Amino acid sequence: MEEPKTIYLKDYKPAEFIVDRVDLTFNIKDNQTKVTSILNIHKNFDIADKNTSLVFDKGDFEISSVIANGMLLLPEEYESGDGYFKLARTPDIFDLEIISILKPEENTSLEGLYKSGDIFCTQCEAQGFRKITPFPDRPDIMAVYSCTIIADKTKYPVLLSNGNLVDSGDLDNNRHFVRWEDPFKKPSYLFALVAGDLEHIHDQFTTKSGRNVDLKIYSERENIDKCYHAMKSLKQAMEWDEKRFGLEYDLDLYQIVAINDFNAGAMENKGLNIFNSKYVLANPETATDEDFLNIQGVIGHEYFHNWTGNRVTLKNWFQLSLKEGLTVFRDQEFSSDLNSRGVKRISCVRNLRGSQFPEDAGPMTHPVRPESYIKMDNFYTMTVYEKGSELIRMIHQLLGEKKFRKAIDLYFEKFDGMAVTIEDFIGVMEEAGGLDLNQFKLWYFQSGTPTVNVERSYNPDLKQLAITFEQHIAPDRNQSKKKPLHIPVKFAIIDNKGNDITPESKSLLELTSGRQTFVFDNIPENSLPSLFRQFSAPVKIKTDFTNEELAFLMANDPDEFNRWDAAQTLFVNELKRIITAIQADKELSVSPNLIQAFKKALLNQHTDHAFLAKELSLPMETEIKNHFDPVDVHAIHKGRLFLKQQIAKQLKQHFIDVIDCCTKSDPLSLSHGAMADRSLKNLSLSYLGCLKETDTTQLVLRHYETAKNMTDEIAAFKILSEIHPDIKQIAVKNFYSKWQHNKLVLDKWFAVQAGSSLPNTLNIVKSLIKHPDFSIKNPNKVRSLIYMFAMQNHINFHQKNGDGYRFIADQIIALDKINHQIAARLSSCFNQMKKYDNARKIIIKKELERILCVPTLSKNVYEIVSRALE
Repeated sequence: MEEPKTIYLKDYKPAEFIVDRVDLTFNIKDNQTKVTSILNIHKNFDIADKNTSLVFDKGDFEISSVIANGMLLLPEEYESGDGYFKLARTPDIFDLEIISILKPEENTSLEGLYKSGDIFCTQCEAQGFRKITPFPDRPDIMAVYSCTIIADKTKYPVLLSNGNLVDSGDLDNNRHFVRWEDPFKKPSYLFALVAGDLEHIHDQFTTKSGRNVDLKIYSERENIDKCYHAMKSLKQAMEWDEKRFGLEYDLDLYQIVAINDFNAGAMENKGLNIFNSKYVLANPETATDEDFLNIQGVIGHEYFHNWTGNRVTLKNWFQLSLKEGLTVFRDQEFSSDLNSRGVKRISCVRNLRGSQFPEDAGPMTHPVRPESYIKMDNFYTMTVYEKGSELIRMIHQLLGEKKFRKAIDLYFEKFDGMAVTIEDFIGVMEEAGGLDLNQFKLWYFQSGTPTVNVERSYNPDLKQLAITFEQHIAPDRNQSKKKPLHIPVKFAIIDNKGNDITPESKSLLELTSGRQTFVFDNIPENSLPSLFRQFSAPVKIKTDFTNEELAFLMANDPDEFNRWDAAQTLFVNELKRIITAIQADKELSVSPNLIQAFKKALLNQHTDHAFLAKELSLPMETEIKNHFDPVDVHAIHKGRLFLKQQIAKQLKQHFIDVIDCCTKSDPLSLSHGAMADRSLKNLSLSYLGCLKETDTTQLVLRHYETAKNMTDEIAAFKILSEIHPDIKQIAVKNFYSKWQHNKLVLDKWFAVQAGSSLPNTLNIVKSLIKHPDFSIKNPNKVRSLIYMFAMQNHINFHQKNGDGYRFIADQIIALDKINHQIAARLSSCFNQMKKYDNARKIIIKKELERILCVPTLSKNVYEIVSRALE
């Protein structure tokens, strides 16, 4: 294939033509939809002249007619080519009407206008609007939109778009129409349309200024009873945003639609959010506690975009983190305020370390604001979203809550209704916060994860503790030499009794040079520093703590995150020792100190059970591998299982007691306490299950058979899937028989089987691809089965014979013919190729080269695969 063109930030320039108004009409019929777009356009004479040609982006569809200023153009008077529409000469101000013929039923990319089951819907971010009509498909073109939808009244009684419903009526031949108008200017990526036979639930929210906002959540009729948690979450988000940020919703109607076929989690289209049904539908029988929390967070995220993304949007797609990083920070704070702040922070950091840090260390490494891309879809990454949110969090720490809120107020005051840049945002933070953030901006422009080495020295005569920080970032494809970053270190000193004795005004240290030393006076001997509390910066931390000191911090640090982090570091240190022994073929053992620290934590009756479940969870194999280069797949698997079994064996009765205690909670309650009890109970059950003994296996079976909610049922199902193929198969048949008519629950069924570490899993996954309930066209099904195997099943995906690699390469090639975005995201499973042994690297390289040889390969997959081979 021909090498695709790279788009560079440095080449950005404002649009030559500005679209002020967009009036769309969708005439939906079987097998085709006619789209009429009427655009009010004027030349931007800052960069255009009278001879400048109009060139719009265009998808692969037929243009039926073009009318400019009332005159019908002949085909030779305009150009319609591969990806573009062109008018050679235009007036300075004119109207342009284009009629396009779409076939949404054939659109498997799930971009532009497509059909999910019997429902028509759109997805326009990042560059899907061009698949609907020729348009300057870029976020800095902000226009006022109106939309008329015409369709069969029986098949599509519900017709939705952005803004306010201003007209509707019946037409001949059992057809009807609606007209929507959005009073706010928006970029094309926020346009939305839905047409289908849908039910809805209705509620209202009264804003702080006294306006009543109608709230509607739509789904297929059979799922409408599962929408109430989403509605509750929406009202919580609206109330929280008013209290925390003073931001009030600006329309009289807010709508959410649950769709089964969706590439991402959800989309924040102005006033009409389109959601993957996974993040709307829930009740305790079909959804886990994690599902409930995820729905709350995603509902909040898309609502918060109304201001951070919609009212203030992006000058170009390179600024994506300006809306996504800021909004992720806001949804994390929302979830933290409503639930457990410590537990939420641990979950976020575990996600960051497990997925974003490897991204920083891999071939797709890029700054939070990338400098170039081939396909913008590929940059909806952990770096842009999760690391981007960490940058906002650091600014929040540097400014403090009051100044940060003042800065956010100023941001909206200055830029409401505008498309802006990261520099604009930082400038407002500096102005309101009274800080110089020039060095801090390097976080946005420099790729890679900093490593901070921490060393201590103590002078007993002077009672003086000196702490030296040294920061380093490895060179990569983006920068050969990295500059020191501005790194906030949330800090405390803990004495040997567990008391916080931090000197006044020393709770936040700021690193600004490559090496810095901080000296603290009047510090008692054997005091320990508590570093990067609440994970105050996205860095790798290397300390000189002994295992005994880590155990002390695990038990005594008042900061929940650091207690968890000390436990995880203890686990990693122990696993490194065990894995080294496996590689040297030595006798294996577990440190008595680790068992004692684990036991002490497990039996602490005063600790939040949700936190305890996080603290006592072993790192996953996909996390452990990040501590090794090269990665020894089998030694990691064997070492983790050995450690887990030894802990379970030595603390067996204590785990049984914890299970008995936690089982007393109401199984249908969604309170924090009930969820916390379930999380600790199921963790304890997983430890006992790994023993694979008759009594412990029977215990897991009883919990599976008597489960009264999906959290407990799926937890026991996962444990059974790791014990023995025969036991797993019994559970597989039972689960399917019970849940075969629920699409979202079947996703869990596929995922449990794909994630099993039992030896025959690859063959099972291959057979499940042919299962009647699996569809390679549905992203949720692909993620639950194929992604789960490639991204999470470390031992089976990385089989030494390469069968796992060949299978996934086949799936990438097949998927790329259907949905480029989903295929590209799956391709990223090969990004850590260089961390594995030579035999595996040779096989992976061969498979990547095979993918690149596909003549019709998409730009999306090409960019990921070619980077991996560099």
